[in-house]
Amino acid sequence: MAKDANQSDEGIRWALVVDLDRCTGCQACVVACHAENNLQIVGEKEAAYGRWTHWIIIHRYWEGEYPNVKARFMPIMCQQCSEAPCEPVCPVFATYHNEEGLNAQIYNRCIGTRFCGSACPYKARVYNWFRPEFPEPLTEQLNPDVSVRTRGIMEKCTFCIQRIRRVEIDAQAEGRSPTDGEIQPACVQTCPTSALIFGDLNDPNSHVSQLAHSRRSFRLLPELGTDPGVIYLKGGEVNV
Repeated sequence: MAKDANQSDEGIRWALVVDLDRCTGCQACVVACHAENNLQIVGEKEAAYGRWTHWIIIHRYWEGEYPNVKARFMPIMCQQCSEAPCEPVCPVFATYHNEEGLNAQIYNRCIGTRFCGSACPYKARVYNWFRPEFPEPLTEQLNPDVSVRTRGIMEKCTFCIQRIRRVEIDAQAEGRSPTDGEIQPACVQTCPTSALIFGDLNDPNSHVSQLAHSRRSFRLLPELGTDPGVIYLKGGEVNV
């Protein structure tokens, strides 16, 4: 693919910005992720055992003191770390860091040791305990671009890499690079408040790169040195 004039020598690094001031906790991103990535619904009983299969979890927390209390919501997904603790512990190299800054998965290689899940400080990986079942007519809505994983493997958010590849291939056929905002993971496309923004963090002119330099920006557990690719914007302040 031709290098864009605005792209740095470091190459592409896909990143996601989450504006907590815009997130309403509607969970539209969770539903879109399930539909796009062929995630099964395990049911109430298995969820009670902690065997849910959501790749995005909406955490709720409270801000302020009674009676001036506000509910805040924080979507947590795979943080796509540059120094990912999950990668070196995998005995079969099923998870690795690709050239575009993503913590990628090779599902056919995974043997289900769950070492990566134990190493992840964000607990953003889920284990597929049982063979996925999609009752009729849900079988008609499965995405042909995404494999249906078998039981016994680890799953997680991939920033909808199938969408990234589709846009990259189309752009390459047209002799250009993807434009800022052209690639939209399912969660980004579906968010009704535009709380999620996706783009190239290494492009200084991208929306994501500019938001990453906002005084509101922060990363989860920065003291761990994992250098996440998901950047949050603090709520309760004016956008800058």
